Amino acid sequence: MKARLVAVGERAPGWVAEGFAEYRKRLSYWLPLDLVEIEPGLRGKGRDAVRARQDEGARVLAALPRQAHVVALDVEGRAHSSEELARRLEHWRGQGRDLAVLIGGPEGHAPDVLARADERWSLGPLTLPHMLVRLVAAEQLYRAAAMLANHPYHRA
Repeated sequence: MKARLVAVGERAPGWVAEGFAEYRKRLSYWLPLDLVEIEPGLRGKGRDAVRARQDEGARVLAALPRQAHVVALDVEGRAHSSEELARRLEHWRGQGRDLAVLIGGPEGHAPDVLARADERWSLGPLTLPHMLVRLVAAEQLYRAAAMLANHPYHRA
């Protein structure tokens, strides 16, 4: 199984890019992870935020691997403990499909994206910067994979 993190937003700050690269490297044996950055929709004075979200959604859907199991990061999704996420990862692996984890833009995901998602995952009720979410999602996927491999990274 391969994983793809599809994230609205471009040009992550150096510390995010470095952190993501570190977890991507650590995950390479257990769960190869790629990052696909989606150009954000145009926002600002005189711009329609709904249209921007729809445009982003179309680009996100176009970036999905065929037959992938799609998990949309969404505040209204299901929160998982680290142990529960490890069980979810084990379930996803058992499906024999690639995994796509989606991070939306400032207004969240377009309705079409949420309709395509097989499930929604919440990182909790906090509002996090979307660039930081990339790093948190990668770390949590690494933690789950490490737990499944009986690696000592997770010491709860």
